[in-house]
Amino acid sequence: MRMNRRDVLKLAAQSAVFAQLAPIFTAPAQAAGKKELRYIPEADLNILDPVWSTSTIVAVYGHMVFDTLYGFDKDYNVHPQMAEGHSVSDDKLQWTVKLRDGLQFHDGQPVLAKDCVASIQRWGKRDFMGSALLSVVETLTAVDDRTLQFKLKKPFPLLPMTLATSGSNMPAMMPERLAQTSPNEQVRESIGSGPYRFVKEEWVSGSKAVFEKFAGYKPRSDSFPPSYTAGPKIAHFDRVVWNIIADASTAAAALQAGEVDIIEMVGADFLPVLKAEPSVQLLPRSTPNFAIMRFNHLQPPFNNPAIRQALLKAIDQRAIMAGTFGEENKAFWQFGVGYFSPDSPMANKAGLEAFTSPRDFKKAAAEIKAAGYDGEPVVVLDPVDYPWTHPCTLLAADTLKKVGLNVDIQAMDWGTLMQRRQSQEPPGKGGWNIFLTALSGMSNFNPVGHIGLRGNGKDAWVGWPTAPRLEELRQQWLDAPDEAAQKKICEEIQKQALVDVPYIPLGAFATVSGYSNNLTDIQLQRPLFTTMKTKG
Repeated sequence: MRMNRRDVLKLAAQSAVFAQLAPIFTAPAQAAGKKELRYIPEADLNILDPVWSTSTIVAVYGHMVFDTLYGFDKDYNVHPQMAEGHSVSDDKLQWTVKLRDGLQFHDGQPVLAKDCVASIQRWGKRDFMGSALLSVVETLTAVDDRTLQFKLKKPFPLLPMTLATSGSNMPAMMPERLAQTSPNEQVRESIGSGPYRFVKEEWVSGSKAVFEKFAGYKPRSDSFPPSYTAGPKIAHFDRVVWNIIADASTAAAALQAGEVDIIEMVGADFLPVLKAEPSVQLLPRSTPNFAIMRFNHLQPPFNNPAIRQALLKAIDQRAIMAGTFGEENKAFWQFGVGYFSPDSPMANKAGLEAFTSPRDFKKAAAEIKAAGYDGEPVVVLDPVDYPWTHPCTLLAADTLKKVGLNVDIQAMDWGTLMQRRQSQEPPGKGGWNIFLTALSGMSNFNPVGHIGLRGNGKDAWVGWPTAPRLEELRQQWLDAPDEAAQKKICEEIQKQALVDVPYIPLGAFATVSGYSNNLTDIQLQRPLFTTMKTKG
């Protein structure tokens, strides 16, 4: 049954309500002689460690406050960023990376090679691309204050790309004393070397986060303009203020009224209204997200692969995407997608009939029952403050009910879900069975950095699937001689994923952001605040 989300589309009335609200937005700072940008992110910021978390909102914060040794341009070519450059030995077993002169942390201390060594070592224990790199590193040392050196057990040509990773755990450089924090614990201080510094004393979790231009940041002096995470990062605003507004109608009204400058994720119901607003420009992100249903493989019933496989017969990607984002917005979503980011080099059609063939609820229900499901509650985490995930979760839960699962939807905010999903306890003791999220960015372009496809048990991403064959194929991809061989291996990976079912793809979508028409030079890959500026 298609769920109705359109009853709330009464923005004129809601604008009147908005006008009566107590002031929740910061007043523009131009009067005080400062240029301020006001932004509504897609979720609350409650984690300050971009190495510890894979959340998109933490990555957006991370790219403001921290920097990386390498970056990607808009065409996903790799360029030195904090690095001045590198040299590689003839046998490809030694990489020497030189830091740019003048790099400085927000506490005034210089960025040294030893800080980068410690940061890479900690990050590599959290990130799957990073762990692949560290698995071939014999030694990683600081040769002097500006030089770090990798000595490898075997060639690893993906080294610069790995250190530019932007789609999962960010390879953020931080002071050595912070990077020595256990990778299993969050860093609570926010000291990076990026173009903005985090103003912790103005941070109100659930309400506001503030960033100020860092006067000590030294942009690159490249011959090409800034592009995605590469090139000179120039902050054109003195302050960037994030206002945490979960209600989509309030956010849309605020943008219309000029109370804010950007909404990161416009609610699907409000796209037609804002499209007609002359003061607003709607821009879809260029890197697609794909929605997934993630299972807890440690707890019943989804520790049983037969039950996960049965659900493949019931999940209707087209219905879920249309119900979540609206049929009228189909230019921004797609269905019939597999386990790699659509249109990326490794995307393929192997086994996609699992998602494109007619859905069969009765057969799925019979297979679930035959697999031994005995009616235990299935705890589904529902982040009610997340613009697309909440309606998508309700639609997915409706499918689960149709195949006979005893669904227990537990409402919470996104920050709580982020903490809850870390629990390996049974659902009745604070654990979970299912949550929905989006895999985004370049981390899903290949199987090495793809957090959802790891099958290394309790060392895997939350959900903790054990899938030895997926792990074997991942290593084969790393050792493949060329892209053609890699593509063939990815077809086998997709076929195997349909056997192991680490998660179920629900479809792909582009985040549509709303910007004031007064803004220009906007990056479309993800929210970045170092190219954007006001017109004129």
